[in-house]
Order: sequence, then C-alpha cells, then structure tokens
Amino acid sequence: MATKAEAALARFQSLLGKEEGVSEWHQVKQEQINLFADATGDHQFIHVDPEKSAQLSPYKVTIAHGFLTLSLIPFLSGTVPPPDTQAFDGVFMGVNYGLDKVRFPSAVKVNSKVRARRKLIEAELKAPNSIQLKHEVTIEVDGESKPGCVAETLTRLMYA
Repeated sequence: MATKAEAALARFQSLLGKEEGVSEWHQVKQEQINLFADATGDHQFIHVDPEKSAQLSPYKVTIAHGFLTLSLIPFLSGTVPPPDTQAFDGVFMGVNYGLDKVRFPSAVKVNSKVRARRKLIEAELKAPNSIQLKHEVTIEVDGESKPGCVAETLTRLMYA
C-alpha cells in the first residue's frame, strides 16, 4: 500500500509545468523597507534615504532590498490557493528547504505593488513520508515589464 506521500507525489507530478496561480497584490512601503534594513543591518541609502535617493539613485526613489523581495515569497505564496488540496492530505509539516536559483531582474521601487506567480517545476519523493517540491516563483511588479525577482524555491512536505 502506498504511503500518503507516495500517493500525493502522483498528484503533484500531474501538475508539473503548470501555473498554480497568482497571489494577491502587496504594496511595499518605506516602513517595511526600513524594518528590513534594521533587521539585516543593510542601511544603504538607496533603501532608507528618500532625499539622497532622489539625488543620486538612477531610480530617483528608494528601492526594496533584493532579499526583502525574496523574503516576501512565503507571504505572497500563502495567498495562492493550492491547485490540488488532496495532495496535502496528511501533511503535518512543511519547511522551506532552500533555493536553487535566484535573480533580481529589476528593482522594486518604494510603494510598488508586487505579487507572486508560481509554477511547479519538480516533485520528488525524498523518503517514504517526505516530498520535495521545486517551484519557479516570479515576483511581478505592477506596471513594470521585468519582474523584481525570479526564484526556484524548494519546499519539503512531511506526511503522517
């Protein structure tokens, strides 16, 4: 008899290459950028000094840290409904396992709205009760032609 993870794997594999959905929009405000700067110790003027950015930055406004944009992926992904809820039957824990590739094609300017577009690109059984999912997540920036971030995320799901 197949484990819950093995049964779920077949469901996930049927979704490979398909877009899972798009998150809600989130506005990146200066307060959030400042809090991220405080948390990471990265207070470069292009992030936290609107006046200096207006004078010296090519964007003329402050921009979000690339890693702030990346760190929004779990939050934004949380608003993407799962395409197959049965694949999650028996999951007792999910963890961020890592990243395979991350790029920041364009800056996320202060007060921009961002959203995540997510596509499943790999599903692999790691143990009888554990699956690893790889998603391509694109952080779109409202009104911009290039995304703020494109990342391949790895998630481990543990089944009871």
